[in-house]
Amino acid sequence: MNPTLQKTLRFSDLIMDKVNRTNRYRLDASGKGINTTRVLTQLGKPCRHLTQLGGMFRPMFLRLCEKDGLSVSWVESDRNLRFCHTLINDADKSVTELVEESEPVPPETESRLREAFERLLPDCRWLIISGTKAPGFSDELVPFFVKTAKAKGKQIILDLRGEDLKNSLIYEPEVIKPNLLEFAGTFAPELVQGNQVMPDPEGLIEKICADLAERYGCQIILTDGAKPVRFTEEGTIRLYPFAPVPPVNTTGSGDAFTAGLAAGLDDSKPLRDAIAQGIHCGALNAGLLKVGVIR
Repeated sequence: MNPTLQKTLRFSDLIMDKVNRTNRYRLDASGKGINTTRVLTQLGKPCRHLTQLGGMFRPMFLRLCEKDGLSVSWVESDRNLRFCHTLINDADKSVTELVEESEPVPPETESRLREAFERLLPDCRWLIISGTKAPGFSDELVPFFVKTAKAKGKQIILDLRGEDLKNSLIYEPEVIKPNLLEFAGTFAPELVQGNQVMPDPEGLIEKICADLAERYGCQIILTDGAKPVRFTEEGTIRLYPFAPVPPVNTTGSGDAFTAGLAAGLDDSKPLRDAIAQGIHCGALNAGLLKVGVIR
């Protein structure tokens, strides 16, 4: 519900407050939902991405999706797409993201999106909701999606944060999969300073995970970059360590993880095996320049 055109630029050395030039760059359709869709498609899982689009860059966005073989359904929002930029500095191996905020969508966009969702829902087994929604959508929209899908017997993965996640838990999604920073910001903001989760000697994150898993009957999976994945199992937080890979572009790796996890669960793999597949997909994405891909 918050699509973007992603410009990725790779520099031998990026120097602040100077003119920086590169001939290594690319433009892709992106956003967490599109990235997840692209990796699922590359894994051979038929899926359809539902979004809102508008403005002069919509044809470009759809051409890029078509080039990647993605199935996209969209409703008119009458708003221009945003651009986001990923700046890769080979000198210090840093990845900097510049994120434009979306323009607010008009109220009629939400009713269009709800109608399209209900038309598409019967043909799917899983509902995956990833990322933020553009300004202008109500706080009732995401819980409506989850409630409606659950009533139809669909399985649900939520890669969300904030009120959208909190308000959806009562409908008992199968899996919630934010990253650790998003989870802490949602349920334990006192542990967050800037863009970091502070040490948690009292085990507050673990206690919250155990409580939510028991109360709502869901699996909780928390990624944390190259650090071990946390997940709930038998009321306890477990760790799934893995060997980090030398990254090229980490943007979209969390979305690739979500896609790999979903594909594994759809294949009826045990949770640990599905997490392993998610880790593998995230690592493949990190080793490539393009966002939200495994090849």
